[in-house]
Amino acid sequence: MADSPQPLLIKRYASRRLYNTETSDYVTLEDIAAFIRDGREVQIVDLKSGDDLTRQYLLQIIAEHESRGENVLPLDVLTDLVRSYTSQAQSVVPQFLAMSFEMLRDGQSKMMENLANPMSAMPGYDAMKAQQAAFLNAMTGGMSGWSAPDTEDEGDRAGEDDLATIKKQLSDLQAQLAKMTK
Repeated sequence: MADSPQPLLIKRYASRRLYNTETSDYVTLEDIAAFIRDGREVQIVDLKSGDDLTRQYLLQIIAEHESRGENVLPLDVLTDLVRSYTSQAQSVVPQFLAMSFEMLRDGQSKMMENLANPMSAMPGYDAMKAQQAAFLNAMTGGMSGWSAPDTEDEGDRAGEDDLATIKKQLSDLQAQLAKMTK
């Protein structure tokens, strides 16, 4: 796995102001939330003690969003989280939440991949593609040197490669037809 960039270091001064060490300016909680939404990892430390305050500030960001009516966490989930702090379930809750969010991220990634080729998400797409290949093979079976497109690629090739392949196959087919008419 490639090295991930260092987290953006935010220092909290005694005045409780937050200082972005990368841009040398003060930031707000909303700025930090924007960094995170943009995919940046952040680390917030107390300047004097060196204590890591990241968790505290992330919880504060979530609390502010929830209090403004941007409800992402259902009441049942919040209630269960509070219960998990007072029960033996505390040991499994962090792993469960981490795995749940990992599954959510994977699902979003797969959805974005399907947006690149919307037909691949259609039920029966693979069967239809196999039928098309069989039809092309049957139609061109008597002509040597030409075959149907490979069905195992399933969208791995870029559109330009597909177009180049189709043009080459068409050219080969025209050459074979020209030989047959002589």
